[in-house]
Amino acid sequence: MTGSTWGGDQLDLDAYLTRIGYEGDRRPTLETLRGLHAAHSDSLGFENIEIVLGRPILLDLEALQAKMVRQRRGGYCYEQNLLYAAALERLGFRVRGLGARIRMGEDKVRPVTHALLKVELDGTDWITDVGFGGEALLAPIPLRDGVEERQGAWTFGVVHEKETEAWVLRSRHADGWFDLYAFGAEQRFPVDYTVFNHYISTHPRSPFTGRIVVQKPGPELRSTLVGRELIRTRPDWSREVREVAPEEIPGLLDTEFGITLSAADAEALVATYGR
Repeated sequence: MTGSTWGGDQLDLDAYLTRIGYEGDRRPTLETLRGLHAAHSDSLGFENIEIVLGRPILLDLEALQAKMVRQRRGGYCYEQNLLYAAALERLGFRVRGLGARIRMGEDKVRPVTHALLKVELDGTDWITDVGFGGEALLAPIPLRDGVEERQGAWTFGVVHEKETEAWVLRSRHADGWFDLYAFGAEQRFPVDYTVFNHYISTHPRSPFTGRIVVQKPGPELRSTLVGRELIRTRPDWSREVREVAPEEIPGLLDTEFGITLSAADAEALVATYGR
């Protein structure tokens, strides 16, 4: 395919880089890729607030920029990785979309619903994914069987399963390796994510249609708000868990997850949880 796959030519690159606080080099190098991944991950929280408020998730680039760049909101995997892919494309990276089956430590076969990205640099493929939530990668990781990499206080690994012919991204937990998701080599495009997005944002069995899910990974702390339960997980796997009142949620989204709601959206969200 030729031309723009991810809409990079329509991206306000300066505004995006300002939003994520990136001031480094703009050449398409591994150092730049690492810097962009880290800055994006640190700045944009994972959230499904639009779904909770009964609104559609829009994936056109203008909508993504309006929400995540100008309104200083977050998004879930399709939103975050589509915006990120546009920026990578604009900067000259070779970006491919992939699709993954979520595992989260279980053996059951789930549908392909997660979006992630692959970047080729100097003959090496790298997985870069800023949209997986609390246990997301903090940096790109080489797509190589058996690789293990420390990122902040967390350890990630990639293995290739011969029986399924799938690649598996996993995280080291206190009791051993924990499979996060499995993915194949088939290239995915924005139109594929549009179909996946419809299912995930509307189906009653989706984990995102019945309650708020907000997450943020960090080098030393992973924060998650699911429903009204706030969980903070540290590298020793100790967890701080507490229930939050509905009126606390807008402020918590700002201070803990870097998500800014308008007054109207904050009121609507509190009302939704106050019923």
